[in-house]
Amino acid sequence: MSQAIFDGAEYERRIAETKARMRDHGLDALIVSDPANMNYLSGYDGWSFYVHQAVVVTLDRDEPVWVGRGQDANGARATAWLSEESIRSYSDDHVHSPYDLHPMDFLAGVLSDLDVDDGRLGVEMDAYYFTAKSYTRLRENLPEAEFDDATLLVNWVRVTKSERELALMEEAARISEEAMVAGLDAIEEGVAEYEAAAAIYDTLVRGTDDYGGDYPAIVPLMPSGDHTGTPHLTWTDRRFERGDPVIIELSGCRHRYHSPLARTTFVGDPPEKLARTAEVVVEGVNATLDAVEPGITAEEVEGAWREIIARHGVEKEERIGYSMGLGYPPDWGEHTVSLRPGDETVLEENMTFHVIPGIWQDDVGFELSETFRVTANGAETLADFPRKLFGA
Repeated sequence: MSQAIFDGAEYERRIAETKARMRDHGLDALIVSDPANMNYLSGYDGWSFYVHQAVVVTLDRDEPVWVGRGQDANGARATAWLSEESIRSYSDDHVHSPYDLHPMDFLAGVLSDLDVDDGRLGVEMDAYYFTAKSYTRLRENLPEAEFDDATLLVNWVRVTKSERELALMEEAARISEEAMVAGLDAIEEGVAEYEAAAAIYDTLVRGTDDYGGDYPAIVPLMPSGDHTGTPHLTWTDRRFERGDPVIIELSGCRHRYHSPLARTTFVGDPPEKLARTAEVVVEGVNATLDAVEPGITAEEVEGAWREIIARHGVEKEERIGYSMGLGYPPDWGEHTVSLRPGDETVLEENMTFHVIPGIWQDDVGFELSETFRVTANGAETLADFPRKLFGA
């Protein structure tokens, strides 16, 4: 029996909105290979994305079709809302095949069964899990088909969240709070970085007293010392030393929904430069969140941040946030809206963002982030955690 994370009405809405976008693009079928998009449309949840798999949506079929490895078919039965006829699996000799078999050969047969093998097919060309060989193999098998890049078609359907999705993100935020406390408590002079990471991971999985946590799409990021100017480093065997700044970026996860949170701490007494940088970032984050409301554009939100840091003589070229929620490794971002100049996307109620306007300099960095939802009254942050420079 399938696990019920969402009710049937929610999946029906998702499929209907996806089909509407397919019609706008003139597509007869959509081949989804991004595991987050597969989950969004079918409910399928398994660590099987290291082999080729897909969910196929056609205009004339109520249910999408899951296509994957034979040994993962029971996982589809356990997690997806689909009927048995919508679960199609290929034999194991298609995996790393010595016989020149490829999963796309099987998928081509499924598309033929669905009578779309000569239609206009949307594929996620820029998805992490749709390889160049997958594309060329599909083209070889389906010479009458026309292929179109539909990389972000489902992502744009996902950008506005349902109440159930928001509830899961709020639960993830509670886990994020607990994990951040665990990380901050573990960091002190003489403690190995991996020990702090272990404390964070333990809490991410144990969750709260009421529910556990899933594995996050991104591992806890924890640059320290001279490396806090580089935001995407993890942990090492190195032990924390007095005078180390440490950045923690993490996310709790509930049924694949995330709520990222980042904070910075210092082992000992922080230097004046870091303390000043922290004040600027906190002021900028507050101004950014205050600017959020339905109808404002993404670049206007970023402009509130830019105005604050300009007063302090600071420049920052990188975007300061992005839409996010449902995710699988290697990313929890949706790859749609970015808070940066030039993005004229209009914010709507129940969009969710991770705003992370850190300032990373050559010798020191400070990072602070919040996950927020857009409400009729402005930004509502999902976590409740002090915005400041912490001390160890």
